[in-house]
Formats: sequence, structure tokens, C-alpha cells
Amino acid sequence: MKTEFSLAQLADPDIAEADKILRACVHCGFCTATCPTYVLLGDELDSPRGRIYLIKEMLEKDRPPTQEVVKHIDRCLSCLACMTTCPSGVNYMHLVDQARVRIERDYTRPPTERLLRAVLAFVLPRPGWFRAGMMMARFGRPFAALLPASGGASASPTLLRRIKAMLALAPNRLPKPGPSGGSVFPALGERRGRVALLQGCAQQVLAPRINQAAINVLTRHGIEVVLVRDEQCCGALTHHLGHDGDALARARANIKVWLEEAEQDGLDAILVTTSGCGTVIKDYGFMLREDREFAGPAARISALAKDITEYLAGIDLKPVGQHSDIVVAYHSACSLQHGQKITQAPKELLSKNGFVVKDVPESHLCCGSAGTYNILQPDIASRLRDRKVANIATVKPDMIAAGNIGCMVQIAGGTSVPVVHTIELLDWATGGPRPGLN
Repeated sequence: MKTEFSLAQLADPDIAEADKILRACVHCGFCTATCPTYVLLGDELDSPRGRIYLIKEMLEKDRPPTQEVVKHIDRCLSCLACMTTCPSGVNYMHLVDQARVRIERDYTRPPTERLLRAVLAFVLPRPGWFRAGMMMARFGRPFAALLPASGGASASPTLLRRIKAMLALAPNRLPKPGPSGGSVFPALGERRGRVALLQGCAQQVLAPRINQAAINVLTRHGIEVVLVRDEQCCGALTHHLGHDGDALARARANIKVWLEEAEQDGLDAILVTTSGCGTVIKDYGFMLREDREFAGPAARISALAKDITEYLAGIDLKPVGQHSDIVVAYHSACSLQHGQKITQAPKELLSKNGFVVKDVPESHLCCGSAGTYNILQPDIASRLRDRKVANIATVKPDMIAAGNIGCMVQIAGGTSVPVVHTIELLDWATGGPRPGLN
């Protein structure tokens, strides 16, 4: 793709990066076949290729984003299926992230939307506030039926429609909090390694059992686990809302405490059980590439970050029983298969440890969760969830496994089949409790 940035514009490292990405695009259109919003809506501007044209024009002309540009960028899930499909290696992720920052900086949204986004950006990364919000949501759920239902793929769903979506996602009850930062879980038997485990934000409130299952599996196989004190949200939630200042501040804070832990007692890896977080942490090196103080440390942290299944693939797990009567539909989270290119390890781990694993038709298509997407774009998200659940049903599973809490909550809203994390099944296979019963 031909670009026409001025030399003055190209002096900006972000514009220089955008120029490189845009020039890699050859207009082939392969991305349209795997883009969830294009598949649903059939609008060229709701495809990666269409969005690339909009972003190119906005950046080249250095104009404030128009309402049309914002509509189509907001509809993007950042599922990154286009990057898996693209034969030219276009890094759409870094381009759309830059567009979101520009929108947040230069576009004035309606007051109610600004308020909602500000609340999400404040509450979701803070587990204490998020827990309080979920408890309050329980009182609002009985009134959800009075709120407006789907109005189609609206460019900007109403505040009430979005509140209804939030109430639908809230659980009926919350589990007790898991262990706090600063906790160390010694290896059982001879110590073979030492890792940090990301505590997460929403996940530690909604499903602390996931990290507990990871701790069980790791310590059972000789790996010491530490929950690093003063760790913050990884920054993924605010990063995808275009709040780059907040996201980068959180990244720097985490890099500092993780490196202190690594230098003090050693770390073989920083393990992540929420693949959306893992994708962003692995990108810290790029996000902070222009920061003289943090560029090197950020790259080091990105190299240490691993998805829990990526790490366990290198360990000889010891199953204690067979579960060959359990059919597991494996849902491959977009952030894992497209963002981190991890496709086989979770399925192989489950299969080697006794489960019957079935692929889901249209596994490349997003379930509609995508961070805050199922709140901000509830109608498109609901259609994608229903499509995903229908595809899962065709393999007649006993359980559904996924590697991302957002996907788990989203899919569970449309099915009665238990939705569990991959690590919970591996915990069960190696001596832990059967998941899906709590």
C-alpha cells in the first residue's frame, strides 16, 4: 500500500511504525474471510482492510477521527484473526492500537459513553472496586428484564443497553478471594524451577480457582510459585480502550517488581492463565521500545512471559487417572491462537492427560468477549456468542475448555455445559478436584 506521510510526520516513531505496517498491506482481502465483524455485517469498512484504509487516511491527513472512523474502529474486536490469515505479515494489532489512542486523544464521545468508558477503565483493573461492582450488580439483576433488548448492530448502543449487558455478565455469587500478593507456594519434593504467576484483575475476583489450579499443578511437579507483591493490572484493559498513559504506567510498575523478584530469588518464567493479559505482556518490549529507562527491562519481561500451557508443554506431567469418558470441546481464545500463536499445546496437554479433545468448527472466529467489547458492543457480541455456542454444541461435549476468563464468562452465558479453564482439567488429571462443580 502506498503511503504519503511527510518527513516531519515520519519523525514520530509511532507514525514511522504505522507507515511500515501500511506499506506491508497488498490489498489481497484474505483478512475479510476470517474477520468476525465482516462475516456478520458484510460491510467492507468492518473488515481489517477497510479499517486499514480509514486509519491510513486519518493518520496521513493528521485529522481528528470522524464519527464514521470511530464507529468502525470501535466495532473491531482486536481478535487478530486477520494477522493469522495475512500472507504479508501486516501487524494490524499495532496499527489499530495506535488508532485507538488517537481516537481517545482527539475525538469527543457523547457524555454517557465517556462516563461508561471512564468507569470501566477505573473499576476493571482494580480487583477491590471490581468485586464491589459485582456485588452491587446482584441487586440490579432483577431489573435487567426492564431494560431495552438488542437493537441490532448499532454503531453506538445506548447506555441502558450496555448496562443490561453488564448485568447479564455478572455472576449470581462471588467466590472467596484467593491468596494475596507476596504469597509463595513451595514445590512439593525436589524443586525443579521457580515462576511468578500473574494474579490478574477480573479473574482473581470471578474465578480464583483458576490460579489455584495452576499452583496445584506447578507445585505438584516441583515448581515453586510466587505471587509477586505490588503487582498491578497488566494494562491490557486500558490499553485496548486507548488509555495508553495508564497502560504504560502499569507496565512499568509491573516490570519493576517482576525484575526485583527475578534478581532477588530468580524466576524461570512469568506465567499467565489469562491469555488476553499474556498477549499484552509479551508486547511490553514493543510498547516501551522508545523508553530509554524501560526498553531493555521491558524486552526482558516479554521474553520471560509464557502462557501456562506453553510452560507446561515442557514439563512431563504425571496423570493419576484416565478421563477418556470426558469429551472436551476446546475453545481457542483469540488472544492465544492469534495473539500468541499457541494452538496445539493446550489440546496436546489435554489429550496426553487422558481427555478426548474435540476441535470446534469455525474455531478461528471470536466468541465476542474481547475485553470490554461484550459491554460496549453487546449486540454484535451476543451474535458471536450464539454462533460460537452453536458450533460447540455440534461436538456434543461434556465440558468446554478455554484459556481466557473473558471467553469463559461469555460462552457460559449461552450454554449449560460447564465451561472450565484448561489448567483446571490438567489439575484434575494430575490429582486435583473435578472442575465445573463449584
